[in-house]
Amino acid sequence: MAKEGAVTGSIQALDIAIAVMSRPEEEDYISLTDIARYRNQDDPNGVVANWMRNRNTIEYLGLWETLNNPDFKPLEFEGFRAASGGNSFTLSPMKWSNTTSAIGILVKSGRYGGGTYAHKDIAFKFAAWISPEFELYVIKDYQRLKQSESHQLALDWSVKRFLTKINYRLHTDSIKEHLTPPELTSAQQRYVYADEADILNVALFGMTAKAWKNAHQDSKGNMRDEATVEQLIVLSNLENANSILIEQGQPPMERLKLLRKMAVAQLERIVGTKSVAELHRMDEQLRLPEVSEGTQ
Repeated sequence: MAKEGAVTGSIQALDIAIAVMSRPEEEDYISLTDIARYRNQDDPNGVVANWMRNRNTIEYLGLWETLNNPDFKPLEFEGFRAASGGNSFTLSPMKWSNTTSAIGILVKSGRYGGGTYAHKDIAFKFAAWISPEFELYVIKDYQRLKQSESHQLALDWSVKRFLTKINYRLHTDSIKEHLTPPELTSAQQRYVYADEADILNVALFGMTAKAWKNAHQDSKGNMRDEATVEQLIVLSNLENANSILIEQGQPPMERLKLLRKMAVAQLERIVGTKSVAELHRMDEQLRLPEVSEGTQ
């Protein structure tokens, strides 16, 4: 059975609010229960049940699973197909998923956001069965939602790129001037830069870059790629503070203690503030400078 995700969005079709569930690294699932409210506000589950009694529905679901689900059970599917369309045939979404190991339809529990969800392909098919006109409205607003999400992802990426640059040069210049004497080889200098980067990592994230990578082996990026905007604001401040501490000749462990206290204090103050919220809502026309290449 498909694993549940989180309801992360909503679309509107002819004044019907329809929940959209996102699943990690998977395509969206859309609420069949909400779509069915267009036909019957009082008994949407009954509408879904009637749709699943239809032979054409079972054949479509079986084909979708065959194309997308290597664990789908064809023999159990054939039993449902043979019985479908009969006057006494009934099939619930839960029984379909449990019996055939289907992943295209799932039932989510819970008072809020609960109900029957289906992969967007299946959800659009169900909407078309409800009403071809309604299907068009569902598809149109779903496209709007995805365009909005794509814009937000691009904007977040640009904001993060900007924040990682603000005090990066100050930090690396201090390391170069005070911690990397000319007699060090290039390899030794890289170790110094990496050690200083990890002082900031431990101060802010509580672990080194290597430790984070070992704990997040499925991640395609690094700890700073996965950081929140708030964390990157604090990181920029820590780079500035560490550059000053380096110039003052403070030893690494003493700097780490001071930076850790600063990171905790700033995160407590900055999370949820209006200024941070504004960063999340920066206008799409904003042009942010590129980050210079180098060690992060």
